[in-house]
Amino acid sequence: MTSNLEGLAHPPEPNHGTKRALVVAAHPDDADFGAAGTVHTWTQQGWEFYYLVCTDGSKGSDDPNMTTARLVEMRRQEQRDAARLLGVKDCYFLDHVDGELVFGGRTLLGDVVKHIRMLKPDAVFTHDHEAVVVNNSFVNHSDHRATGLAAVDAVYPAARDRLNFPEHVRDGYQPHKVSQIYIWGSEKANFDVDITDAIDMKLAALRAHGSQFSEEFLATARDRWRADDGRYVERYRRVLMAF
Repeated sequence: MTSNLEGLAHPPEPNHGTKRALVVAAHPDDADFGAAGTVHTWTQQGWEFYYLVCTDGSKGSDDPNMTTARLVEMRRQEQRDAARLLGVKDCYFLDHVDGELVFGGRTLLGDVVKHIRMLKPDAVFTHDHEAVVVNNSFVNHSDHRATGLAAVDAVYPAARDRLNFPEHVRDGYQPHKVSQIYIWGSEKANFDVDITDAIDMKLAALRAHGSQFSEEFLATARDRWRADDGRYVERYRRVLMAF
């Protein structure tokens, strides 16, 4: 793994003085695959993290004996267990149907905006919304692209502008400006977080998703985040918002 590692053991100071981050993920397990090391590392530095999972994960099984209802409940509990290991404050589930998110849909956008206004994070973490084929080796799931686009569009301009989703304001959720976006899985990454001290915790969080990751996968998974110098990193495309 090549890297322009900046060695950021410490998170940047928040613009709003509130060390709070929202991770917007398509499926249970995505937040941990994309950002668990950062979540654990920054939590140790006083940040609060929240998870927003957009789909119910209802199609993520090859087991012919698995039912949809059982899988949804299993994956929800797995996500809660993983989040608890990392110190995540709370998990929210939107329960859109797995595999059926509409790219740029207004309903999904409103759901994400509401949680941004409710939680008022300084930073939002999410999927890459641009790439369809990544590194010529795999396809970026359509739910990932839809979630990433909804999260980015929610940060700007929807959560900021009072006349977007005015029903939120009536319900007591005021507009909010997010100052930082962190996009994992991007081929345009410009920001590295050193997760060397958190790699075992990241793998423990992934292990909590027993319906998704086999022990064979987990035995070799740490190499995915190993940099050339031996450290472990999570890489992001970081966007600093200039309102």
